[in-house]
Amino acid sequence: MPLNITVIKARDLPEAWFLSLRKVLTEGRKYKIERGSYAGQHRKELDYAIIHVEYPESRPLVPTVPPGIPSPSTMDYIESYLPYLMTSHKAEGEQYTYGQFLEKQIADVIRMYKNDGHNTNQAFMAVGDAQSINLPDPPCLRSIDTRISNNRLHFMVYFRSWDLWAGFPSNLAAIQLLKEYMADEIGVKDGELIASSKGLHLYEYSWELAKAVAQI
Repeated sequence: MPLNITVIKARDLPEAWFLSLRKVLTEGRKYKIERGSYAGQHRKELDYAIIHVEYPESRPLVPTVPPGIPSPSTMDYIESYLPYLMTSHKAEGEQYTYGQFLEKQIADVIRMYKNDGHNTNQAFMAVGDAQSINLPDPPCLRSIDTRISNNRLHFMVYFRSWDLWAGFPSNLAAIQLLKEYMADEIGVKDGELIASSKGLHLYEYSWELAKAVAQI
């Protein structure tokens, strides 16, 4: 059987989450995890997902869920998450932060676009290194690629593994705030967001919650 490529087009970040929930619940492959988070349990996962968000700057950045269902994220949490994404500060007990890889690259990409112009394919930011594969829990976000087109900064991000319930809403909201910051520093407008993953999934514990939210 060939891999199934799932393309999800959404207006904003909350809609992208709701549509992705439905896709994983109805089309995701169920399997037992042999290595990694929740080993021994099951998850549902899409073979390869591409999520294209046309207006990711639209507020709210995080979804609103029905009463009685715990919210997967809040803006207060996003604000506390930003240093993890953008700076190299590492709290006690953390194996790594995305920011330890991205902090310098963020400044380099801003400088590249400001000094050398917008027509380049080199403004790419990588997360992780050759040793990351040996970590108990390697980074899930692996790259943020960028493009400026029509005076708008667009992001293309890749996750090797991506928890749709507990990760997706916070990850994309924080990445969107990073994009807005970089666009402002460069002097361009905010643009679209395209995210992809060969591991967009729901863990077994969240299946019923996801069904209630997605109304499946």
